Amino acid sequence: MKRHVYQLLGLAAVWVLAAFTATDNTYEEQIRDWHQKRVESLKAESGWLNLAGLFWLKEGSNTFGSAEKNDILFPEGKSNAFLGEFVLQNDKITLKAKSDAQIFNGDQPVTELDIFPDGKPVTLKHGPLRWFVIKRGEKYAIRLRDLEGEYLKGFSGIERYPVQEKWRVKARFVPTQGRTVSITDITGRTDNQVSPGKLVFNVDGKEYNLDAVGKPESLFIIFADQTNKHETYGSGRFLYSSVEADGTAWLDFNKAINPPCAFSPYATCPLPPKQNKLTLAVSAGEKRYGDH
Repeated sequence: MKRHVYQLLGLAAVWVLAAFTATDNTYEEQIRDWHQKRVESLKAESGWLNLAGLFWLKEGSNTFGSAEKNDILFPEGKSNAFLGEFVLQNDKITLKAKSDAQIFNGDQPVTELDIFPDGKPVTLKHGPLRWFVIKRGEKYAIRLRDLEGEYLKGFSGIERYPVQEKWRVKARFVPTQGRTVSITDITGRTDNQVSPGKLVFNVDGKEYNLDAVGKPESLFIIFADQTNKHETYGSGRFLYSSVEADGTAWLDFNKAINPPCAFSPYATCPLPPKQNKLTLAVSAGEKRYGDH
């Protein structure tokens, strides 16, 4: 799961940690522009809205295609009946495709290919479908994308709270070198993540703190608050920040975002550690989108 958390950091870093550069824009306009980039990232080929399946692999052969006889069912009408098999053996995964499968790695047709774990992760394609391997704990799965999928087609935006500068809070970064934070994901797997420190901040005269993971220059915070009960996603939200030269960090809750699980039942999201469950209603950022 450590790799999974860092993937979330990497996917978000481009649009979340970008500094405000347009001096002629108001803060509200800057947040609006930032949110538009957020939406574009969700709709992109590498975004969360096109997830269409998560298939856990068993040791040995795992046949796949749209026919019911397969171990892994790809969407009917978008896949050949029998595409081939994924072979999991000794932590190595090999794709063996049928001769007429029309599976491609880039522009190259694939008949047999090692797709995990050596080297760069491989994304394969067949018609509008894309897939690659993920690892969670000691288990492997095929994550499927459908570029014509129902969640992407049905997306109509994310409701947000009105932007309020009071929710852009300056925090004090307290290093906790060597400390770990236990993070459990929705599959029940728990991993101890190294935490570079905690962020201590005040709202309405009361002090709160949040443990972060990642690195000081790219902090990832998974938090819950009192709005999760009714207005925001039930399992909490994500926030990103970075430590500045003076040892402070901005916690801009106007940039609090839904986890991928809000948009698809096929994501494997990390949940907030118990110490990151705030006794505070953070009425800022994204509101509830879905209940997957």
